[in-house]
Parts: sequence; structure tokens; C-alpha cells
Amino acid sequence: MKSNSATPASGATFNISRRRFFQSGAALAALAAFPTLGADALDLINDRPKRVGLIGAGWYGKSDLWRLLQVAPVEVVSICDVDQHQLAGAVEMASQRQKSGKKPRGYADFRAMLKEKDLDIVLVGSPDHWHALLAIAAMESGADVYCQKPISADVLEGEAMLATARKLQRVVQVGTQRRSTPHWIAAKKQIVDAGLLGKVGLVEMCCYYPMRSNENRPLQPVPDFLDFEMWTGPAPLRPYEGLPHRGWWRGFMEYGNGIVGDMCVHMFDGARWLLDLGWPKRVSSAGGIFVQKEGRSNIADTQTAIFEYDGFNAVWQHRTWGTAPDPDYPWALFIHGDKGTLKISTMRADFIPVDRSANPIHLDCVYEREQFPQDLTEKDIELNAAPATRRHMLDFFAAIAKRTRPVADIEQGHISTASCILANLSMQVGRTLNYDPAQRLVVGDAEATSLLRRPYRAAWRHPEAG
Repeated sequence: MKSNSATPASGATFNISRRRFFQSGAALAALAAFPTLGADALDLINDRPKRVGLIGAGWYGKSDLWRLLQVAPVEVVSICDVDQHQLAGAVEMASQRQKSGKKPRGYADFRAMLKEKDLDIVLVGSPDHWHALLAIAAMESGADVYCQKPISADVLEGEAMLATARKLQRVVQVGTQRRSTPHWIAAKKQIVDAGLLGKVGLVEMCCYYPMRSNENRPLQPVPDFLDFEMWTGPAPLRPYEGLPHRGWWRGFMEYGNGIVGDMCVHMFDGARWLLDLGWPKRVSSAGGIFVQKEGRSNIADTQTAIFEYDGFNAVWQHRTWGTAPDPDYPWALFIHGDKGTLKISTMRADFIPVDRSANPIHLDCVYEREQFPQDLTEKDIELNAAPATRRHMLDFFAAIAKRTRPVADIEQGHISTASCILANLSMQVGRTLNYDPAQRLVVGDAEATSLLRRPYRAAWRHPEAG
């Protein structure tokens, strides 16, 4: 059996200027970790580090910021969060991690932070229902943006984000970091692009994680340290049932797009990147709450979605109950060709050829414990995702330096996000949808077209694509 190990690689050619890049052990570790990035002699710093702001200082917002600090010459200038405890913790940690030792300014309102107009880069790490308004405001303030997935809570928000990025010529990288995952990059090169799959006839995607909360929390008074009105923002104001952080909010369609919007977007985006796919021709979906009926959560516990392309369908399946059919691939992508199948997840990949005389290929997740030993002591870190996020940040920086589009450009993030949203809308209306991005409507379906835009609470204005 042939076994290949994925080597550290990047989706872009890139070189970090040694002249003034951080001048620290972390910088040397970054250079050692990314040997393929040393070709173009780009100077990212010019006369000063890039000034960075973070909006949303919860788990993944901080995680993105720490990965950026590990590999890029930046100064964290400001952090915004509506939870005073989260904000204070993030400000203190940033001062300990950045080279200058300075404490970033703290804000409870992103508008006050962006009004300073002193940021080169803004990271958007808020819950999903805020992504569009925050990213657009950051672009309008003059910043390039790293926005977590999914980029939007409705389709027309995504159209507005894309239009703003193009109009203002901003670089926007979306946190769909499978495009920067070392063993995915290796699989694309060694298996997909090498033609080992043959003719692709089916793509399957799945998630069988028990990640849907089924609690019935009692109603509580809102604590003094949390601005729940501001946290809710444009979304419907639900009764307060305790801190919404670390996933509680993901159980409600008011704030996100369920498991499809959270987990399918990663695998679907990965499939689109591996196979060079654009918009699906049609999207259909069915599902509901079939098993886990005891909790308040209103997202589907079981759902199938079909994204139609010429010659094959990409099919998604999730269950938040029961067991995974393949325990090695509980959240994964399977590409079936007439010459073999690629099975790939965040942890591993396997190519299984039809011809039994041919060699299978196995690829493992790349870790960087030696280059970045601080990963081993960081609370709540996703060790398997850290190398991918570092490469994603470096690709983002390369695009900023060259004013080009990054590997997970806003347009790609929009196609993947909107397609997942369309799957939920298809399940809601009970029919197949054909979205036309040029006209920004569902062809021949006025009802579905009306659902492309969520209603906002009165204090907030839905963005319009120009």
C-alpha cells in the first residue's frame, strides 16, 4: 500500500520579507513551516505592521486572531464584543501575544470601532446573523476583511457583500479553510488534478456529529455584562435563555442556517474547489426535526440536500442523532469517479482505486506541534485546523500585498453560502429552486424569491447590492 504524507503547502506563491517581519521566534517558525512560500519576495510590511481589529471575540474569533498573530506582521489595535467579559479577556490575551505588548482598545459597538478608520484588516468572528452588516461596514471603513463562514444569513446579504467588495476593491477572505488544508491541497494535486478519479458521477457530503442542542433552558434575566439587544442586532429578539456563546445560538434559525449553513458549507465549498465548480443548476432539500423533538432548538436534526451539476449531483446528508455509516469519516466528502473514490475529511484522506492492482493513497492531517508549540497549551484550539488557518491567513496577506483575490474570495464564499441557504429554502417551500445570481431571483418562483431576504428588526437596515 502506498502511503503519502501531505507536505506543508499553500494555495498561493508567497514570500515573507525577512527584513522586518516580526523579528521573533514565531516568524522563524512560520518561515520553516511554509517552505513553499519563498518565491516572490513580497514585502508585506512596508513601513509598519498591518493594523488589525476583531469583531466578535468568542471562541473562533479569537482563534482566527491568534493564528494571524502567529504568522503575520500585525498590530492588534482594537477588539469589539458585546460581552464585557469576553472583551476583557480577549484584550488581555492580545496584549500578551503581540510583539508590542500593547493592549488593544476595547469597544462594545462596532460602529464606534470602525469610525476611527485606522484599521487595515478587520476579522469578523461574530455569530452568522451579523456577518454581512459587519463585513460591509468594515469594507466601507477602508479595511480588507477576513470573514468567517457562512458569509451571510440570507442570499441577498451575500450579494451585497460581494458587490461592496468589488465596488470598493477590498480583499475579502472567507473562513472556508479547507482550500488551505495541507492534505486537501495534496489530494487535489495528487488525485483530482492528476485524473485518478476518472469521470466523476456522484459527490456525497455528510455530517453525523451530535451537535444539535436539545436542552430546554429556563428563561433568565440578561446579565449586566452582556448587551443582548446588540448581540441580537437585525435578527428576531428571542427570550434570553442564558449566554448564547459556543454554539447555543446555532440551534436556532433566527441566528444561522442550521447544520447545512454551519457544516455543509465547508464540505460543499471544498467539493467546489476540488472540482472547479460554480453555481449549482438547481437545489432541492428535504428534512426536519424527526427524532430530537424534546428541546427548543428549531434547526433540522435530519436533512438531505441535492446540488445539481451537469453530469452529477452533489448530495448532502446530516443527522444529529444515531451513528455515522463510516466511523472514520463522520464529517466528510466523498467524490466517486469511474476509476476510484476519494474520501476526505478534516483529519485524513483516502483514494480507493477501482483497479485492485493500482496503489491506494492515504493522506494524513498535518500538525505543526514542533513549529508552533504554543498550540499544545492553547485552550479550545482545533489542532487539526490550526495549520489550515495559518495558511489561509498567509494567502489572505499575499492577496492584500498584490491586491488580488485570495483562495477563498468573497465570491466563492457567497456561492457556497447561498447554495446552502437555498437548500434550506427548498426544504421550507417543498420544491426545487433555480437561483439566477444575475437577476438575484429564483426563476419562476415569486414565493421563494421573497425568501431570499430576511426581515430585519426596525433598528437595522438590510444591505442592498449595488
